[in-house]
Amino acid sequence: MAIEIAAIHSAMLSAGFSQRALADQTGISQSTLSRILAGERVAKMPEIILLANALGCTVGQLTGTSLSQRVQCAARASDGASIDIMRQRLVQFMELDAYLEDQGI
Repeated sequence: MAIEIAAIHSAMLSAGFSQRALADQTGISQSTLSRILAGERVAKMPEIILLANALGCTVGQLTGTSLSQRVQCAARASDGASIDIMRQRLVQFMELDAYLEDQGI
């Protein structure tokens, strides 16, 4: 699963992250992150997951395979829970499930 570099740059801009701040947040070295963002190195799935979590988006949004346009959910929030966060977590779960199924896991 390849990342869309433009999607990461856009998410970084939206989140207000510099490369160094994103490296610090994810634990990915800045040199590795720089190579990923330059297209010189393919990001591994654990790195893509770390990037998505740090940037507040889904793996699908970073890889161009988002299920978010096809997912509908009905839920009731309680105890101050956010429907938007619940929906985002559902999409993340479904994307991970689809990835694992594609890998035969």
